Amino acid sequence: MVYRIYERRLAGSLRDAVLPRHVGVILDGNRRYARERGLSTVADGHRLGAGKIQHLLDWCHEFGVDHVTLWLLSTDNLSRTDAELAELTKIIGDTVTAIADNPRNRSRGFRITPVGALDALPDELRLRLKQAADRTSAGNRLHVQVAVGYGGRQEIIDAVRGLLQQRLADGDTLEQVIAGLTPDLLAPHLYTTGTPDPDLIIRTSGEIRLSGFLLWQSAHSEFHFTDAYWPAFRKIDFLRALRDFAGRQRRFGR
Repeated sequence: MVYRIYERRLAGSLRDAVLPRHVGVILDGNRRYARERGLSTVADGHRLGAGKIQHLLDWCHEFGVDHVTLWLLSTDNLSRTDAELAELTKIIGDTVTAIADNPRNRSRGFRITPVGALDALPDELRLRLKQAADRTSAGNRLHVQVAVGYGGRQEIIDAVRGLLQQRLADGDTLEQVIAGLTPDLLAPHLYTTGTPDPDLIIRTSGEIRLSGFLLWQSAHSEFHFTDAYWPAFRKIDFLRALRDFAGRQRRFGR
């Protein structure tokens, strides 16, 4: 009862606030949650965390967020044991498929875009991500970027590689490319090209670092760190992040 009253008050306080249009979320703490709760396996923590994602998307839709980027699997995660990685990629595939096939999401214009070093993913997961993107391509309301096999350093390397390949194929010399290199030239080669930079990045689990998430794109982002493990993340935690964002004065380096 008290929780619901507090939740309504928080939501009411945001009615006239300036809120983020793009929210990035580092969904951290699934394994620690499983261990501290005495769950059978860490996969149980991942499953509980996966079940929280639809709630987050509902909250984003409710508060007018246009883009949300979810970090589901990092490039570092690809080095986990074969057994854990197989379980994790299956959970991710099931989750993204469920989001894509949810009739309510479709009616609300959700669109899924996978971002990351997708060629490094298992074939089945890569196929399921593509199928989810294809089935939701007509969505024009909430753009859901699922970062899978994603690492910020690798993204920048791939962007530089893509720019060089394009410019050299166009007949430019390496010296010409170097002389004319600007952030605006590199940006179209990022995984997230076409999507505005995140206004707000949320990280769960109490860790206070980005760990490589949206390194290029987060230059002017606001950050919110919460102690809650991802499976325990509640709507009031999300609302607190929005309130925190609304109370800041964004300067964009000025």
